[in-house]
Parts: sequence; structure tokens; C-alpha cells
Amino acid sequence: TSSDVFLLQMGWGDLGAFGEPSKETPNLDQMAAEGMLFLDFYTANPLCSPSRAALLTGRLPVRNGFYTTNGHARNAYTPQDIVGGIPDSELLLPELLKKAGYVNKIIGKWHLGHRPQFHPLRHGFDEWFGSPNCHFGPYDNRERPNIPVYRDWEMIGRYYEDFKIDLKTGEANLTQLYLQEALDFISKQQASQQPFFLYWAIDATHAPVYASKQFLGTSQRGLYGDAVREIDDSIGKILNHLQQLGISENTFVFFTSDNGAALISAPKQGGSNGRFLCGKQTTFEGGMREPAIAWWPGHIPAGGVSHQLGNVMDLFSTSLSLAGLQPPGDRQIDGIDLLPVILQGKLIDRPIFYYRGNELMAVRAGLYKAHYWTWSNSWEEHGKGIDFCPGQSVSGVTTHTQEEHTHLPLLFHLGRDPGEKYPLSFASEEYQRAVERISGLVQQHKATLVPGQPQLNVCDQAVMNWSPPGCEKLGKCLKAPESDPKKCSWPH
Repeated sequence: TSSDVFLLQMGWGDLGAFGEPSKETPNLDQMAAEGMLFLDFYTANPLCSPSRAALLTGRLPVRNGFYTTNGHARNAYTPQDIVGGIPDSELLLPELLKKAGYVNKIIGKWHLGHRPQFHPLRHGFDEWFGSPNCHFGPYDNRERPNIPVYRDWEMIGRYYEDFKIDLKTGEANLTQLYLQEALDFISKQQASQQPFFLYWAIDATHAPVYASKQFLGTSQRGLYGDAVREIDDSIGKILNHLQQLGISENTFVFFTSDNGAALISAPKQGGSNGRFLCGKQTTFEGGMREPAIAWWPGHIPAGGVSHQLGNVMDLFSTSLSLAGLQPPGDRQIDGIDLLPVILQGKLIDRPIFYYRGNELMAVRAGLYKAHYWTWSNSWEEHGKGIDFCPGQSVSGVTTHTQEEHTHLPLLFHLGRDPGEKYPLSFASEEYQRAVERISGLVQQHKATLVPGQPQLNVCDQAVMNWSPPGCEKLGKCLKAPESDPKKCSWPH
């Protein structure tokens, strides 16, 4: 069985299948109607790179090194001056699938470190078309280089120079390029009868948001909606391609997101988290609960809806299971195999751990969620207009100082109160029962936790994308400054 994973930055409330009123995602809604919708599916971190590292390793970022210890409970990611990346000691899904004869391709954003030792083709992927960092820019190529776009081992150009993104109109044809890459890769593997793993990690809905000309101005939701419509159209074309090639019944496809919608850039450059609290960067539901759809015609009964607590790390274990492989036994794997859930409708009891940097912020078990720490962002950041919870202040919950609740956790019943607005009374029997159960899970988790070496602590301008492999042929090598490693500053 081949497998495709679509990963992009969208909110729970961005799809018609999840209640978005303008119904501009007909292909994803159709995918949900033909497959299974997960209503309680989570990412492993409220930010892009740690959650991608978690998906590909099946391990929490605090184990695989994708976190920082610079300042308590800080989110960190991989900008181009980051020194760290995915450690060699981690085993990635494509490395393991190779053992079962899979051909593996990543299309789009890697975000697991951009220095040569972190290159995706050194970590199990056979092909790559995309970039190591976000498409931020344009940069001046003196203070900061523009981000490179790679084909396999070498760069083939840079964003804004060779791969245009018009910041005024939002026009860019990158999603079309990524779509074509996916269709060509699938055709090639089908022709050679190779099982394949395709990781389609596009980023059009990440600010600065972009869409190609034919989609610009077509949405009721502005530029962000245009980008969503183009992604939806692309996924429809990929699923249709699998059906036309006659391999849809042999291909497991999963769609999800790496974090909640970035409300800081909404509505023009960010999506919706529906009824959930806050957004990207936070460990409230809006930051970590994701839209998720599994599709596998002939195997997954159509129109299924699951309340299984799922996590992006489960895609690691589930993909190995599909390939007839066991997860590595020499390390803690946090993902579970979802096949019994997807194929037999089972429910597996498991907690969800909500981390922010090096701190366990909250835990969900069943319908209860206990917050051990609350924090949206600092007063200082908030004063600059940075707001992760616009219009959603909940007294004592969406705090602007880091508030510790380890002795008396804030408890919510997400069935009755999905928006985390009404903490349960500390005195109630319901509170005591639920907190006792969750505290046991936390003790168990912390007793076995061996944190990885933090990869997101050190930044150095000399390691930026000055001279990526292949730059000589293109005349695009830039002169790096002297090395000057510093502690990265992470305000959130």
C-alpha cells in the first residue's frame, strides 16, 4: 500500500466538512464524504517545524530535539539562522519505509533544518522539490539571503528571484508547480509498480499567503480563501489521478495541518479555528486541534466520523503498519497505529500531551482537558499588536503572563465546553475524579521522559542560506559573514 500525507497550515474551521459556511472546499468535503473525518485530531506542537519533526519521527518534539530551553515554555521553529535540525539519531518514517522498498518524495516545505547534514535526502527521502524554510522575504541577499528552492540535492533558484511571489497581489504559481510534481511522481511510481510515500507539505496558506492567477479573487474569504480553494482543487486532482491510474484502492491518503490557523494574520492572511479558543502558537484547542481526513476507497467505509483522540505522530505508526513494518523498539514512540480505528471503528484510550517548548502545558484524557500552565503571549508582545486570541479573552485562561496551575489544574469538559471558557469548579466531585486520573497519566509520562538534545537554542547568521549546494552553477552563491553563534531569542 502506498501512502500520501498532505500537511498544510489550515484551521479546524476552514473546511466545509467542518462547518465553514462559504463551502469553498468541495474536494476536501468530498474526500471526507468518501472517507473518515477525525473530529478530535491534534498536532504535536502549535508551530510548524516541531510538529513536522513529530510527524516524521512519531515522537514528541521534546524527545526528538525540536524545542528550545531558551526561556521557559517558548515556541521555537527553524528560521534560516538556526544552527540545529533533525538529529542523525532520529529515525524518520521514509528511512524505515525504504526497508520495505518504498520510494519517498517530499514536495514543499521541509523545515527540519537547512544545513547540509539535515538535508531530507540524507534522512530517507529519495526526491525533493521545495524549500528548507518558509517563503518569507524578499530579503536583500546582504543581511539575509532569499530562501532557496531545491530539486533533490541542489538548489534550482531562490524565492522572489526565480520563484516569484507578488506581495501586492498575492500571485504565485508555486501550488501549481507542487501539484504537477505530485502527479508526475505518482505516475512514475505506478508505471514502475513501486510502493511510494508522498509527503505533500505545501505552504500557500502560510503568511505571506499566495495563490495562482486563476484562483485570485475567486473566494468570498479574500486571498486566504483563494489559497484554500487552490489547495482544495489540487487535492481533488491528486485523488482523481490515483483513481484514473487505478491505484486508489492501494493508496492510503491522509489530510491534516501542522498547527491551528494563525489568527495573528487573520482574516486576510489566516484562517479560522471555528469554535475553538485562540490559534497557532498557543496550546489552547485553536492552536492544536486540526482538521483531519483519512481516505482509502474500498477499505475505509464512506462517511465515517471518528472521535478517536488522534495526533500527527500516529501517521508515523499507521504508515509503518500499512507497510507491514514494526515501529523501532529502541526508543519511545508516541504515535499509535490508527488502522483499527479507521478500518474497524475501534476507540483506543490514550492521552494527548500539549507541549510548548520544554513545558507540558496541558493534557487531554477522554473529554477532559487539564491545563497545568496557561499563557497566550507576553504583555510586551501583546502591546505591539501581536494577538494570538483576537476577540477571545477568557479571564484567568488566556493569560499574558505564564500562569502555573500544577497544584490545581484548570479543568475543562471539551464535550460541553469546546471553547475552553468555563473551568470546572475545583470543589466538584467531577473535577476531583478527572484531575486524579489525568495526574496519574502526567506522572507516568514524566517518569519515562528523556528529553532530546534541544536543537532550537543556537542561531548564527553564518549558517543562513548563503551558498546552498548547486549555487555555483546558477551564479547564486553569496558571501557568508563571520560565524557568531548566539542564543536564539524566542519571544513566544
